Amino acid sequence: MAARRYAPEGALVLAAFLFGITFVLVGDALDDVTPAAFLVLRFALAVVVLAPVAIVSMRTAPSPSPASPVPGSPTRPSPTPRPDRRTLVRVGAVAGVLLFGGFAAQTVGLQDTSPATSAFITGLFVIFTPFVQAVVDRAWPPASVVLCAGLAAFGLYLLTGADLGFGRGEVATLICAVVFALWIVYQGRHATRVPPIPFTTVQTAVLVVVGLPWLAVAGVGDLTATAWLAVAVTGIACSAVALTLQLWGQRRIPAPRAALILLLEPVFAGVVSVLAGERLGAIELLGAGVILVAIALAERGPRRPRGARLQAAR
Repeated sequence: MAARRYAPEGALVLAAFLFGITFVLVGDALDDVTPAAFLVLRFALAVVVLAPVAIVSMRTAPSPSPASPVPGSPTRPSPTPRPDRRTLVRVGAVAGVLLFGGFAAQTVGLQDTSPATSAFITGLFVIFTPFVQAVVDRAWPPASVVLCAGLAAFGLYLLTGADLGFGRGEVATLICAVVFALWIVYQGRHATRVPPIPFTTVQTAVLVVVGLPWLAVAGVGDLTATAWLAVAVTGIACSAVALTLQLWGQRRIPAPRAALILLLEPVFAGVVSVLAGERLGAIELLGAGVILVAIALAERGPRRPRGARLQAAR
């Protein structure tokens, strides 16, 4: 019973783990292939993997039920009813454009800033997400959420050793962080309206389509064995599996808490770096510990979002 209760958190932790352990592999691949080619190929593979499952999921999804929830009843997600295809395409297209925008801004920023600074600024989505959610809900985020997000961002700064200079690259990466926050909130807002796998499939397909002009301009680079291995691993483990796990977890967890858990990605990346022979200093280890403390504190808070409590009271 306890395992089922914490399954959403487990899904997000596993997603962060898959994102984090592939960091070194992606870095090696980008020495050979262009970022545009890597993203398009990676997400194209995800579409190939997810599409058959998405089709079956759409066909077997239950029909919409006319029954309405009883006010004050627990907000446990029921099986997602079969959505209107137009709704699926519309929300998936918006999410896919946001996802592409985040990756594109991050890539542009990396041209003028260090990987450590890029990782830190990108991770600031954990700060922006509660405020984006507050705008959507028209309610100020709980102070505990804001404090935990700030603590996690401080831990990320210690872990990455970022340079806090502010130039063109930092501005682009800051835009990336804001877009990722918008994506997390938008995805969480629509997660219960559409089945996870079809939603992820549409997102990835849209990202591929939007990325094709970028690929035409940037070119492919050198498709080495390392590049193909990175495409295969990230296309399946990250773009297909991890994104679906994240979406499933966000059906049950408010976006600000989900963002905090996803900040485990650089922690897992640091673990992989150590296993690969790199050494983390005391400051970096302290930063990883601070992130874990921030997540633990956030998990001690109420498990239902404020919006759900307000809905139940009406």
